[in-house]
Amino acid sequence: MTTESIDAECLDLTRNLRRRGAIVLAVFGLVWALAGGSGVAAAAVAVGVVAAAVTAGAVVVAFRGTRGPVTRTVRLPEKWNRGVGLVNTAELVAIFAVIAASNASGHPELIPVGICLVVGLHFFPLARLFDQPQYRWTAILLTALALVGLAVLAAGASAETIRAVVGLGAAAVLWGSSFHVALRG
Repeated sequence: MTTESIDAECLDLTRNLRRRGAIVLAVFGLVWALAGGSGVAAAAVAVGVVAAAVTAGAVVVAFRGTRGPVTRTVRLPEKWNRGVGLVNTAELVAIFAVIAASNASGHPELIPVGICLVVGLHFFPLARLFDQPQYRWTAILLTALALVGLAVLAAGASAETIRAVVGLGAAAVLWGSSFHVALRG
């Protein structure tokens, strides 16, 4: 293989990972927005429409934004894809554990807070595995949002309010990360 073909491969991998990452972030932003919208019954349809529009916009930007020049190619650690699989599996197991423990303890209102915390924490290793330093901000913001949700819950807010605060906040963080990855790499 020539240096030029290796460089072209690296550029393609960088673009593909960023595009996929931006799309995955946008789609999960939609999921969180719909969950958050369920906490605001009077505006749930409006939230859903806006969420679908923002997600569609993020997907379009993901395709267009990653076509431009690559300013920094990713440097992936050895066996990065195996690491990603392990992190995502641990995240999924932890989410099911949060749901089971919250329901078993009679506190289903803790589910959005717990899931947001798990999702936030899983971005810390993903930042290294995907060589996307901005995922650290995603991790920090989602983790902080989970703590805000816990404080709102401790203040006596309803389960609907918790879903709205955590769900809509998480959607905003994920969409912001999606646009950033697509436009800034």
